[in-house]
Formats: sequence, structure tokens, C-alpha cells
Amino acid sequence: MTSDIIRDWDAHLAHERRRSEHTRRAYVATAARFAAFLSRHHGGEVDAGMLGRTSANDLRAYLATRRAEGLGNASAARELSALRGFLRFVGGEGATLPALRGPRVKKGLPRPVAPAEALALAQDVEDNARLGWVGARDFALLLLLYGAGLRIGEALSLTGAELPLGDVLRVTGKRNKTRVVPILPAVAAAVARYVAACPWPMAKEVPLFLGARGGPLQPGVVRASVRSARRALGLPERTTPHALRHSFATHLLAGGADLRSLQELLGHASLASTQVYTAVDAAHLLDIYRSAHPRA
Repeated sequence: MTSDIIRDWDAHLAHERRRSEHTRRAYVATAARFAAFLSRHHGGEVDAGMLGRTSANDLRAYLATRRAEGLGNASAARELSALRGFLRFVGGEGATLPALRGPRVKKGLPRPVAPAEALALAQDVEDNARLGWVGARDFALLLLLYGAGLRIGEALSLTGAELPLGDVLRVTGKRNKTRVVPILPAVAAAVARYVAACPWPMAKEVPLFLGARGGPLQPGVVRASVRSARRALGLPERTTPHALRHSFATHLLAGGADLRSLQELLGHASLASTQVYTAVDAAHLLDIYRSAHPRA
């Protein structure tokens, strides 16, 4: 019975939700782990009835077990989000899910959104989209902000003429300043997946990112989706679409990028605008030092 439910869940993710193979593997593995946990926790075979009776205490006990195995906050929140989707699938769209907030990320000094948090945010936005292609669109857009450091307005101004995305992308930013940014293979793949799923024609002169009715996607729609996802994942309020651009910059600086190169990648008119990231990076390093050094 359990294997049949999980097989149907995998098919649902593939054909109706149009999830990537990587996402499907992760979600199916989470469902299988949870089913095995319930079998041990309650005894007996896990069926749709037992899954439908899942309580908040069951989820807390499962997450406690996973945390004891070394799972971090962001990953635990992602597993909880995946399980909500799984339980909704088993119980139908009208299913009442257990009320349980995800693990909260400890607040400290200002710091960028961590890579795991950025990916968790984008995946949660996709998972909770009303339509599969809308979820693929939002995932691709957020990955573009994080992976290429674009402003949300810059991303939404892209058109179908940019397709297919190559190794670099020419972006027009503030004051009509044009810059070239590198595109990671994962970002290009996410955009391609969205374009393949989009039900609207992707002409060269129309916006790359389209709204549910085929018009230009509005930034407020994206911000609202991110706001819901960060609450579900327990991420701090600073986790906004623009924060993904800040994370892009701070992670590059921490990885050894020089300020001049970073200035060009971000499209800043002056170096002074870029230098703010040195303070953010220093604050993050100080946070690490204080938590790790025995004499701090």
C-alpha cells in the first residue's frame, strides 16, 4: 500500500506538477522516510487512512528524529514543506493539514541569505504555486535573481529574444546602463523548464516572465509568493527577492571577487555603492568568529 501511494506521488510530481527529476527524487525520498517513521511510530502498515490522520505531534516527532540525524534548519523546513504537499496529495485539495510552523532561522547580525535558504525559498514558492507552470516560472525567476544578481525589475524586463539562455546575458539596468552577467547552467536549465511548461506563446518581443493570464508578470505577485514562503520556512523578514541579489554579491565577495568586478556584475554606477557589501561580509565573519572562537 505504501509503495503504491509513493509511486502515485512520484507520478503526480512528474506529470501534473512537472517537477524536475532532482526535486522528485528528494520529495519521494522524504515521503518514504516519513512513511517508514510512521510505521515504526504507530506500528503496522502505513496506508492513506493513517497518513490522513497525521497530527502536528507526528510531524514534530519526525522532524526531531531528522534533526538528531544532523539535519539543519533550512533542510528541515524543506522536508516539512515537502510533507505538506505529500499529505495534501493523499488527502485531496480539501484536506486539513496539521498546523505546524517550520524551524526558525536564528536571527543575528545582518547577513546574506544562505545558499540552502535561497534554494529552499525558491522551491517552496514553486511547490505552493496554484499551477505547475507558474511554479516553474517563479522558481526560474528567483534562481535568476540569486544566480546572476539581477534586480527584480531587470529580470522582469527580459524578453523572449534572450532565449535560449547562453553562458552570459546582457542586462539593461538603472540609467539604461548595460552590463553582461554570467549565467549558471542550473539557472539556464530552470528557465528552459519554465519556457517548456508555459502555456502562452513565447515570442521575441513579449516579456520572458508572464503572468497567469499571459500578460507581463507584476513584481508584487513575486513578492507576495516570497512572503508566504519565508513564513512557511521560518525565514526572517529580510528574505525578499532583492535580498537574493544581496546574497549574490556577498557570496562572490566572500569567495574572493574584487570590488571592481563586483561593481560591473551588479551594474553599480559608483564603487561606493558596491563597498556596502564589505561591511555586510565583515559582519557575517564577525558573527562566525564570535560563535566559534573559544575566547570570543
